[in-house]
Amino acid sequence: MKSFRLSLKIALVHLLSKKKQTIIAMLGVTFGISMFIVMISFMTGVNDYLMDLALDGSPHIHVYNPVKTKRTPLSASVYDTSKTQIFVHHQKPKADQNRIRSGFQILQEIQKLPYVTNAAPQLSSQVFFNNGSLQFGGVMMGVDIERENTMYKLYEKIESGSVEKMRSNKDGILLGENLALKLNVGVGDRVSLTAPNGSVFLLKVVGTFAFGMTSVDETRCYVGLNTAQKILGKPSDYITDINIRIRDYNQSTAIAEEIQALFGYTAEDWKKTNASILAGEIIRNTLTYVVSAAMLIVAGFGIYNIMNMSVVNKMRDIAILKATGFEAGNIVSIFLLQSLIIGLSGAFLGMFIGALLSYGIDQLPFPAREMIKLETFPVNYEPIHYILGIVFGFITTLFAGYFPSRKASKIDPVAIIRG
Repeated sequence: MKSFRLSLKIALVHLLSKKKQTIIAMLGVTFGISMFIVMISFMTGVNDYLMDLALDGSPHIHVYNPVKTKRTPLSASVYDTSKTQIFVHHQKPKADQNRIRSGFQILQEIQKLPYVTNAAPQLSSQVFFNNGSLQFGGVMMGVDIERENTMYKLYEKIESGSVEKMRSNKDGILLGENLALKLNVGVGDRVSLTAPNGSVFLLKVVGTFAFGMTSVDETRCYVGLNTAQKILGKPSDYITDINIRIRDYNQSTAIAEEIQALFGYTAEDWKKTNASILAGEIIRNTLTYVVSAAMLIVAGFGIYNIMNMSVVNKMRDIAILKATGFEAGNIVSIFLLQSLIIGLSGAFLGMFIGALLSYGIDQLPFPAREMIKLETFPVNYEPIHYILGIVFGFITTLFAGYFPSRKASKIDPVAIIRG
């Protein structure tokens, strides 16, 4: 303990005797750590925002019946197939091929599964919105508004009107905010909608919503499930999709496979639907850690050079210390302590500056608010990032100080004193 105190005292004397070098080395670590904090806080903030956006706008698991087309031989009841088989090329699918048969019974069975928190039926279809002589393509979602509200927290995304008005208006419609702007309609107005079969319906706008994604807010609308069935001329048990929320969305792939095996319909988990977002997250995380590690390594080389120069400049001092009884381990500890003091001081200062810079970015207004519903840049303030900064700073400076300290410990005091 006494030798440690003496080593620490000598290390502090060395650092204070070369204040300029000490400050430059410390600022190198400070810059590396602060940029690491800023980059990882910003990148993880962006990733979290995109993930929340994806999970808010899509179910954890989507059950549907995809349209299938295949070549099939004509039935023997129509043609004599004893000698030849007749194939129809480019066979057209039936009008109700994407229907989930016994959909409501399957929905009840899915809701009984222990890992399912919510499930909702849906009838989706492409439609056209009429604005004078112009038509805009869109997607109509026929839903049970109570279940849909629970699934996606629609009330939090309402920009005008309310979800409650859908319950009292059989011909009510909720429009995406951007879609309402294109149609130049608001709450209380009527909107003309053309179904795929050519039928035209007038629906009353009861509200507008914004998910924060242009692809959704510019094309999607919600109507009651019964209204959608009426518009498409379908029976009351006709649905095309079942949307599912589960307790742990990270288990969605395995659960989707199980549901598909149980009921025979395609079950797609949110990871497949949002594959591009997940790929972008991996790329951004890799880039963040690579660039941050590079900056810390550069800072480490800066400390190494300064510590190496310190050993060269302190040759005579080291020789005197060894001549007075200091062992090689004591010399190593002196220079290691110098390196660690520089590294940890720079790391803590870097954390503070990094937090300030992150807060500054968090306050900047997002420039493309018309495209994404985002007021300011997203920033994450996870404590683990700051702990990582300290650990990286410690490890980098430890290695940067170790090799010069070993060099110092091997100095022959007799050769140095003799000159």
